[in-house]
Amino acid sequence: MTVRRLTPAIAVTALGALALSGCVAKTDAAATDALTVSSTASACDVSGDAATSGTLTFDVSNDGDDVTEFYLLAEDGLRIVGEVENIAPGTSRTLTLVAQPGEYYTVCKPGMTGDGVGRAAFTVSGDAVALTGEDAEQKQHAVDLYAAFVKDQVGQLVPAVSEFVAAYESGDDETARTQFAQVRAYYERIEPVAEALGDLDPRIDYREVDAVAEGLDWTGFHRIEKDLWVPAADALNADGETPAWQDWAPSTADERAAFGDQLIADVQELYDYVHGEDFAATLADQGIGGISNGAIALLDEVATGKIQGEEDWWSHTDLSDFAANVEGSKMAFSLVRDFAVAQGDDGAALADEIDGGYADLEAALAEYGSLDAGFVSYTDLTDDDKRELTDLINALAEPLAQLTNTVLA
Repeated sequence: MTVRRLTPAIAVTALGALALSGCVAKTDAAATDALTVSSTASACDVSGDAATSGTLTFDVSNDGDDVTEFYLLAEDGLRIVGEVENIAPGTSRTLTLVAQPGEYYTVCKPGMTGDGVGRAAFTVSGDAVALTGEDAEQKQHAVDLYAAFVKDQVGQLVPAVSEFVAAYESGDDETARTQFAQVRAYYERIEPVAEALGDLDPRIDYREVDAVAEGLDWTGFHRIEKDLWVPAADALNADGETPAWQDWAPSTADERAAFGDQLIADVQELYDYVHGEDFAATLADQGIGGISNGAIALLDEVATGKIQGEEDWWSHTDLSDFAANVEGSKMAFSLVRDFAVAQGDDGAALADEIDGGYADLEAALAEYGSLDAGFVSYTDLTDDDKRELTDLINALAEPLAQLTNTVLA
């Protein structure tokens, strides 16, 4: 990374799906009988796949051997609408939330890492539920949902990094190259969280030119990237001046083991942090302003590195990082959007302008691929392509820069 910052959070169109438990007028909430969930190592069996909008209750039983979690995800499969975690084997916990009409997914996560098991579609029908209640309560719930999103992304990052490192350390470079961009997406969506932790982000994500400039040992994703995409003999580093082979050579097997193990350890440190009290306290202190600032910071990440093609200098997978940063930014915005709208006509207009900015940027990115299918190499983009993306970033950045002041008004 080239610029270091502070805290982040996709589907803005249905922010009403944000489950503000306890913040709904009782007369508007259609009470629903509790749904039961059985979580095992390989299944997440929910007693129903549909409900009526309003207060929903999921009674989750852990019938497996590992600590588990249960999630209700929005239609994009990324935004967390509600979650209950740390369910010990043989115990049960209850998730109660208010769900708006829409399409969702249910999923369990035994071991509290990875993609989860038993993902299934879940539909909520009926009328929209009017949100009421204490403003402070709604804001705290937005913070809680953001914390859940961060923990989910890091929980998926841990096993993905282990698999990636195993391929790298064994010399299976072809497999490691195919995994590189996908693994990084989990990190890029929540990058400002790591950036707030001193030297953790530099260890995980510094480019060579940044590490050298600051006199740091160069480790992490980009150290491994250079091994996987060995530069030509006459290539230059991202500064456009330093020869790529100056003070560098492809890693030996022992060096690969050291770099790989270090990345695993650093990502585990990030996992431990986001599941600890310090992270919870930091989010509580920052409140919704921290989430809003995270949306802004992630778009800044695109503007200061990805759009120039300087981030993934050897693999040219910058568009994947670009897309993941945008997803994380949009997620953060989705959690505070209602607070902007609540400020009146100006706030609603600002939210609509930001909605449009994300939609335009996403549509432009989709012309080059997707995170699931992969993007074209950044070197395939013409100057006109880059200029169009830059203009769209700037068009979104202008209203987004006003977001924090608006939600805190």
